Amino acid sequence: MTLIGERERVEIRKILGTMKHPVKLINFTQTFECDTCLDTRQLLEEVAGLSDKLTLEVLNFTIDTARAAEYNVDKVPATVIEGDGNQRIRFYGVPGGYEFASLLDAIVLASQRESGLAADARAAVALINKPLHLEVLVTPT
Repeated sequence: MTLIGERERVEIRKILGTMKHPVKLINFTQTFECDTCLDTRQLLEEVAGLSDKLTLEVLNFTIDTARAAEYNVDKVPATVIEGDGNQRIRFYGVPGGYEFASLLDAIVLASQRESGLAADARAAVALINKPLHLEVLVTPT
């Protein structure tokens, strides 16, 4: 059974068709004590199958600890969207519901190799001279 229906697949292919460069999805998962890991993996497998510019790597969080540390992943399920170079966006939990649109937007954004920020915003960001940890939290309603 698929999580994404055929009509939705058509729309997702259109969205992913706007990708300019390849993007890699990295799914950190585990078998035990993770009620949503399997759903997350299946969803990512289905999405990755909808574009030739999208690949998926599945890693076991409890075994691939060095890779988890490399990507600063500290819980599962986790999805890392990796564009060119050090461009990374992390999602925790199942990117379903309203978060699914955010996942698709993040994939397309990572493929663009540019932030889309205005020049003055890029200049302000360039002034940041130490690591910055930014989190956006959402809650199901």
